[in-house]
Amino acid sequence: MIVPFSEGRVKKGKISFGLSSYGYDIRVADEFKVFTSVNSTVIDPKNFDPKSLTDFKGEVCIIPPNSFVLARTVEYFKIPRNILTICLGKSTYARCGIIVNVTPFEPEWEGFATLEISNTTPLPAKIYANEGIAQIIFLEADEICQISYKDKKGKYQAQKKITLPKL
Repeated sequence: MIVPFSEGRVKKGKISFGLSSYGYDIRVADEFKVFTSVNSTVIDPKNFDPKSLTDFKGEVCIIPPNSFVLARTVEYFKIPRNILTICLGKSTYARCGIIVNVTPFEPEWEGFATLEISNTTPLPAKIYANEGIAQIIFLEADEICQISYKDKKGKYQAQKKITLPKL
């Protein structure tokens, strides 16, 4: 269901990741798309202009003040048909004004998750690649769902990279 999988909690000078009491702490990869106002485009989810982003690869990503980046998880997920997940940002980042938003992983969704990481502060903020960023909580259903994400051929199924909004 999770590849690579860390059975224990990994800390050792890092923001922790791996198996936790009731969930799994995911890591952010070293690939980022940073929002920029250089091209003065309007952010439109129905007609997203990729020129509003700049690509960045590195062990530390600086998010500009009052801005955000898109990133992806290190882990690849294959969610079973009887499971739904909820994702919440880690408190270490939240206490620095950094908010992580990830939509639920629906039954039978698979792929690398695209992460939305917001810097709500008036100062630049650091994100550490290959370290913990958020926790996934797994909810098991009493019954198998009638229509899974895979059944409805969801538009974000099996994504391999940071995926921009699709209509």
